Amino acid sequence: MKSLRNSVQLIGRLGKDPEIVELSSGKKLAKFSLATNESYRNQKGEKIEETQWHNIVAWEKKAEFTTEYLKKGMEIALEGKLVHSEYESANGEKRYTTEINMNDVVMVGSKS
Repeated sequence: MKSLRNSVQLIGRLGKDPEIVELSSGKKLAKFSLATNESYRNQKGEKIEETQWHNIVAWEKKAEFTTEYLKKGMEIALEGKLVHSEYESANGEKRYTTEINMNDVVMVGSKS
């Protein structure tokens, strides 16, 4: 059961091309957004579609892979873990963010 702790699996489409950043430590990270869609019918029988946006972070070799092979609109499946962060904005307000630290990715569909 250890492998189930803090594990996230998503299938969705990239909202933008991954952007790579090299930190002062020399480590590389890539960031991109992933849209997941869900549809259902409401009580009136109308089809309702909902989109959730997820912030994804990939490190080192995975970062290089994402920037080389993944493009906006591609459908992918990924596995990772949730990471919650807190930081202070320039005007002193506390801000919170949730990202998914990507462990594995598979290209499952073609670009729409």
